[in-house]
Amino acid sequence: MKVLKFGGASVKDAEGVKNLARVLKQMDEDNLVVVVSAMGKMTNALEGLVRAYFSGENGYKQLQSEIYHFHLQILNDLFDTTTHPVFKSVQSLFGDLTHFLDSNRSTNHSFVYDQVVSFGELLSSRIISDYLDSIHIKNSYLDVRKCIATNEDYRDAKVDWESTQRSITAMVSSTGLTVTQVFLGAEDTNNFTTTLGREGSDYTAAVFAYCLNAESVTIWKDVPGILNADPRHFKETTLLNHISYRVAIELAFYGASVIHPKTLQPLQRKEIPLYVKSFMNPTEPGTCVGKGVTLDPMISCFILRKDQVLISLSSLDFSFMMEDNFRDVFNLLHRFKMKVEMIQNSAISFSVCVDDKYGNLQPLLRKLRSNFNVTFFEGVTLYTIRHSKPKEIKDLIQNKKVLLRQESSDTVQLVVQE
Repeated sequence: MKVLKFGGASVKDAEGVKNLARVLKQMDEDNLVVVVSAMGKMTNALEGLVRAYFSGENGYKQLQSEIYHFHLQILNDLFDTTTHPVFKSVQSLFGDLTHFLDSNRSTNHSFVYDQVVSFGELLSSRIISDYLDSIHIKNSYLDVRKCIATNEDYRDAKVDWESTQRSITAMVSSTGLTVTQVFLGAEDTNNFTTTLGREGSDYTAAVFAYCLNAESVTIWKDVPGILNADPRHFKETTLLNHISYRVAIELAFYGASVIHPKTLQPLQRKEIPLYVKSFMNPTEPGTCVGKGVTLDPMISCFILRKDQVLISLSSLDFSFMMEDNFRDVFNLLHRFKMKVEMIQNSAISFSVCVDDKYGNLQPLLRKLRSNFNVTFFEGVTLYTIRHSKPKEIKDLIQNKKVLLRQESSDTVQLVVQE
């Protein structure tokens, strides 16, 4: 058994769905689980629908209509006749969405979010499964919510592994092709839909692989594999042929858009290799994440996080920064939902680079100023370079103001003003 995951970019339109079918034919594998995301930017569109719904206006109905016609166009491009049963299936799903929005009385944003946004995956998987059937690629359609059991932490649900293992073992055939959804689960109290967090897409593939003792997981992307730097920000990049689980987790920790550690952990436990490949060039080798070689080729890896905030603190009376100071600072960072990207401390100062994702910087600063001298810099960039060479660092910081620098044996971190 192998598990394949196709993201939104790979099935953004009818041509993407047809290409998915070509990939399956080229692989010529008998036993597969195919997990699919919502089509294109549909998750974003459904998030917009949720925002409009909570605004209290009827504008959300127009958005819902646009989402319906987006999928209808894909259906018209894939199927020769509107009498194909998939048209009724899609209409039924939109009927369910309408019924929920009309009858819902909950003011819990996260709960409503999960019930609404989940329709992206339900629609894409239904369309893809029926299209594969129409071109004689036999498959079984599976509602993942019947398999992946979670708690009730909407938008960030935790998997109940014991229950999920039983369900997947019972419901997923060890032979043939199964098509199902990423990102979704169901809580077992009232059976309401849950989502596994934004990183839950690849994670779903790992859950199935773990429970099925799969041979491998392949994630299909619009890039040739995992690169040593983001091509949107670096002119020259190199494909990484092989990365160990540990290195991949470390790169993800520092902010690389590689594979989320949550995805890697169940795979590492059973030593299931993960491949990242291009859906446009499926015969190319891509990148393998697994045991063995630490990093091939052994070159520098560059990670950057833009729009960060550097906060530097010192005690009001120039006394030492002690453990109780650090405790107070981290309690505040947690309270104001600041994601800590880097820390550095000396006898009388403490600096932290954070991501102000929720716009809580000013109230945080007000609290900090009651106990510390505070300076801060907004809009800074954090660079993390693994296995760096001195010349690479010199070239990187040219014409930039370095506000903070930190080095270990194989990692250099720089906070800079561009």
